[in-house]
Amino acid sequence: MIRDAIDNKIIELIKKNEKISNSEISRLLGIREAEIAERIQNFSDTRSKILLVDDEIDTLLPLKLSLEAEDYLVMGASNGFEALELAKANIPDLILLDIMMPGMDGYEVCAHLKKDPVMKNIPVIMLTAKDAVREKVKGLDIGADDYVTKPFNLNELKARIKSVMRRFGDQ
Repeated sequence: MIRDAIDNKIIELIKKNEKISNSEISRLLGIREAEIAERIQNFSDTRSKILLVDDEIDTLLPLKLSLEAEDYLVMGASNGFEALELAKANIPDLILLDIMMPGMDGYEVCAHLKKDPVMKNIPVIMLTAKDAVREKVKGLDIGADDYVTKPFNLNELKARIKSVMRRFGDQ
């Protein structure tokens, strides 16, 4: 599990005072109490978190269910803006990112992730119907760690997820 600076500060405060309240942590760090509670709850869930970003429900739901069956904690986003919000709030261990989405496309999302000091180390696998070599090169140049084209073989995708996660390990 990748922990960000906020998580580490929460852990430090709890180590200093095991009886510290969420409201006190919230006051000290200037973060909403509900976010503090959610972060603390996530500490105990040791499953790897995957953020699945795709505007097509036909791709999102079956893949989410399949990955959950592999014991991943899967969050879903249907657009780029939602993906960035979820990524920042939850710091996933890996992001599966569609390219063609309304509003902000996957290239833009990946570029935002890689420029953000908190999220830049989150591995990204592009998962898209765009299969031209120039599209693959563009995705990899922006910072994606792998590129899988639709339709994809589910077993191959799972193997690629495991491979990327092994390369990145706990950071």
